[in-house]
Amino acid sequence: MKHSWKPGTMIYPLPAVMVSCGSSPEDFNIITVAWVGTICTNPPMCYISVRPERFSYPILKREMEFVINLTTEEMAYATDWCGVTSGRDHRKFDEMHLTPGRASVVHAPIIEESPLSIECRVREILSLGSHDMFIADVVNVLADDKFLDADTGAFDLKQAHLIAYSHGNYFTLGDAIGKFGWSVRKKK
Repeated sequence: MKHSWKPGTMIYPLPAVMVSCGSSPEDFNIITVAWVGTICTNPPMCYISVRPERFSYPILKREMEFVINLTTEEMAYATDWCGVTSGRDHRKFDEMHLTPGRASVVHAPIIEESPLSIECRVREILSLGSHDMFIADVVNVLADDKFLDADTGAFDLKQAHLIAYSHGNYFTLGDAIGKFGWSVRKKK
């Protein structure tokens, strides 16, 4: 039997990412976001949704650039901490011992400890209610070479130990149960 609940956002799990923003060390900040996703493949586009009252919101709106940094099991504490503390009161890079690195295209910093950093330039901001959606073009992706397969050059997500967010909890990703197209692949 299924029970009806009031309408809500119950699409889980979600990526737990750290979005870095700002154009100079004085205003660099990190905001943890779970409302994040892919919008389009060609051109590559993604989004983040942020509450206007968040400290990072005016930085994002002014700079119109940000970096989505994937997070790992090793980064889980910093991921949570950067989501529940405010840049008004804390220097998040310093206090979490994270390293701001130079992005290749945007002015916002990458987080060096992240296995994958997605550089984004805002195309449009949609006011939706509690959150505003920053629709962005992906202008560059930086992958840590220690997670690249030496033979194929593919990014090995399993080796990165990425984390996800689900209904108030953080989880590591489990074992793969299939590969895209495996359900229709011809048996040998």
